[in-house]
Amino acid sequence: MIPEIKNILYATDLSENARYAFRYAASLANRYQAGITVLHVLEELSPSAISMVTDIVGEDRWGALKKQKEEKMISVLKDRIDAICRQESEALAECRFIIDEIVVTTGHPVDQIMFFAKKKNSDILVMGSRGQGMFAQVMLGSTSRRVLKRCKKPVLVVRLPEKDEG
Repeated sequence: MIPEIKNILYATDLSENARYAFRYAASLANRYQAGITVLHVLEELSPSAISMVTDIVGEDRWGALKKQKEEKMISVLKDRIDAICRQESEALAECRFIIDEIVVTTGHPVDQIMFFAKKKNSDILVMGSRGQGMFAQVMLGSTSRRVLKRCKKPVLVVRLPEKDEG
C-alpha cells in the first residue's frame, strides 16, 4: 500500500530554518495535492516567572493582561504567517499549495504539535531543526528531537543547508 499524503502539519518557530522547511511542506502539498495546516506555538511563561509577575501585579490583573496580550499576539502572528505564506506562494509560482489553516496557540511546543497532528489527522509533519551550541552539527533541536521520539506519524525534519565557504 502506498501511503497517501492529504494533510500536512507544518510547525514553525518563524526562524530562517523554519521558513526553509516550509518549502518542503509546499513541495509535498503540491505533489500530493494535500492541504497544509501551519502551526506556531507560543511558549507559556514558567511557573516561577508567573509567580513573580502575579506577586507584583496580582492574579486578577495578570489574568486580564495575559488574555489581552495573548489575543493581540496571536492576531499579529497569524497575519505575519499569512504574509510569509503569500510570499512563498509568489516565490514558488510553479508549486501550487493550499493552506488549510493557520493556527497560533499557546502551550508547550511538543505537546501542541502532537495535539494538532492528531486533531488534524495529519499524514506527515514538516518542521525545521536548529541544532544549537557546539553540538549543532550532530544534534537536532530539542523540539524536533522530542517530536521525532513521540510522533507515530512520519516527520520530515529539515535543516538549513550549509553555507558555502568560498
